[in-house]
Amino acid sequence: MKLRRLTRYLAVLCIAAASAYFASQQASSAAAPGKPLSSFDPQVKALLAQMTLEEKIGQMTQPDQENIKDLSDIEHYAVGSILSGGSSDPKEGNSLQAWTDLYDRLQQHTALTRLKIPILYGVDAVHGHNNVLGAVIFPQNIGLGCTRNAALVEKVERVTAEEVRATGIQWAFAPCVTVPQDIRWGRTYEGFSEDPQVVKELGEAAVRGFQGTDLANPLSVLACAKHYIGDGGTTFGSARRDTGLDQGDTRVDEATLRRIHLQGYISTVKAGVASIMPSYSSWNGVKVSGDKHLLTGILKQELGFQGFLISDYNAIDQVNPNYKTAIGISINAGMDMAMVPARYKEYIADLKQLVDEGVVPVSRIDDAVTRILRVKFAMGLMDKNRSQLADRGLQKSFGSPEHRAVARQAVRESLVLLKNKNKVLPLAKTAARIHVAGKNADDLGNQCGGWTIDWQGKSGDVTPGGTTVLAAIKGAASAKTNVTFSKDGTGAAGATVGVVAIGEQPYAEGNGDRADLKLAQEDADAVANMKAAGIPVVVILLSGRPMILGPVLDQADAVIAAWLPGTEGAGITDVLFGDFKPKGKLSFAWPRSMEQVAKHPGDKDYDPLFRFGYGLTY
Repeated sequence: MKLRRLTRYLAVLCIAAASAYFASQQASSAAAPGKPLSSFDPQVKALLAQMTLEEKIGQMTQPDQENIKDLSDIEHYAVGSILSGGSSDPKEGNSLQAWTDLYDRLQQHTALTRLKIPILYGVDAVHGHNNVLGAVIFPQNIGLGCTRNAALVEKVERVTAEEVRATGIQWAFAPCVTVPQDIRWGRTYEGFSEDPQVVKELGEAAVRGFQGTDLANPLSVLACAKHYIGDGGTTFGSARRDTGLDQGDTRVDEATLRRIHLQGYISTVKAGVASIMPSYSSWNGVKVSGDKHLLTGILKQELGFQGFLISDYNAIDQVNPNYKTAIGISINAGMDMAMVPARYKEYIADLKQLVDEGVVPVSRIDDAVTRILRVKFAMGLMDKNRSQLADRGLQKSFGSPEHRAVARQAVRESLVLLKNKNKVLPLAKTAARIHVAGKNADDLGNQCGGWTIDWQGKSGDVTPGGTTVLAAIKGAASAKTNVTFSKDGTGAAGATVGVVAIGEQPYAEGNGDRADLKLAQEDADAVANMKAAGIPVVVILLSGRPMILGPVLDQADAVIAAWLPGTEGAGITDVLFGDFKPKGKLSFAWPRSMEQVAKHPGDKDYDPLFRFGYGLTY
């Protein structure tokens, strides 16, 4: 008996040791960015030596597919990259097949060029492959920030990478490692947190998820940290429209810029991010896209970034009123590739002239092209034995239950329980009647937010395969439970409990800038109507940022901040009915009034309704 017990004990020890070893191996390999991009320089130099100036400039050019009226331009101008920006979709629609066919159609043209260098195709896959019907749409970054779960964020972006590669596309303009300091900004939801340390950790995890341990892996996607630097720190009213914050001016000293806004780039460069997108915004009056100290001095020289810089959509136009002058300033400052959606022919001609005139040195062109080609070699794009067309075999897992399970986990871990009076939550699945209300209760588009099929997003049934809050409640409650619905909250009398889903409707970028974040009147009315029935009321807030709750906070017995959770509404009911306890912690402080929106821990007037890091559980 003693010998058997000893043998079992030794076996347990061996298993534990092996598990610990493999876990450590997995952790270290996950953290490793792989060999440095500069290790591909011998191959790059050999190719660069064969290239004409025109071919080099072609590699530095990224038009939008919808503006390429004659696809022979791809070979004529030796175009190095193409994007689909905003709502630039296939003419045949947004289906999986249409996107894949579009990618293949464009990539095939590179075989007709002299050097046969494949294009990099870029899309804004910012919360899943969000331009494609049937893709899994994950919570926007603000929700992921509330999970504080780097391993989960890595898993989310790994799934996103697989769904992006299923269409052939190899480049996602993500992660956004902005650190929003004023929630009136319309891009607040694209940031993980107002806290640079949260952004630093989750941004690094996102890059690991997209790029994996080897960029040449057919399931890896080129990541793009954005928008360098200070995009989340602009001064209200400094925007080009003279309202709001988007594309405005960040007015801070360099020490503050580094402490708050540089942290996500320190970690993503360490993780091996191979592309970075400079911001539209300015730093103390100078456009970042033309600031050599920021692009070359800090990013490339100090941080040792070996990848390439891609300008934002038409961002170079803002550097100087004269387009040609703007190109010269931006390229000399360190921009390597220009996102020039429609003006690509003009950009190419102007940049060639600037080189001929000696304004842009050939050495700067060679440096830019070296950086772009390093990435293409690292990604296996230059492997002549490997097809660069889409692997349609990957489509069998596109939008799969396994992928949706990851998104569902992300939803439930992102929820923040703000209030739970008299322990009204969790709800009983056997409740006799649950009355559901609110404009966001049965609206998948509102649930997903901006950057979903359309650039600005849209209300309604935007994509197949998703589950709304109402559908999730019906699916989770018992067969005997009567689930009723009214958008305005009326008709709740006699119900066991009421659930009201309210909040924002979709927006992106500048359209989302708001001077006032109070709830819409129809939201307040829906809660008031439900409360008038004399039943316990649970409010689920779907929004891209904290909102001013006003009287709704007192009327509600429980409040859940669900952010913009994406397609998997069942993640909400997982928590609502107690299958999982809420564990999300606020990634942004929750203001009690508009006077609190730009206050942060350490500020003398910091007195939010709910502090950064707040979150109840059951």
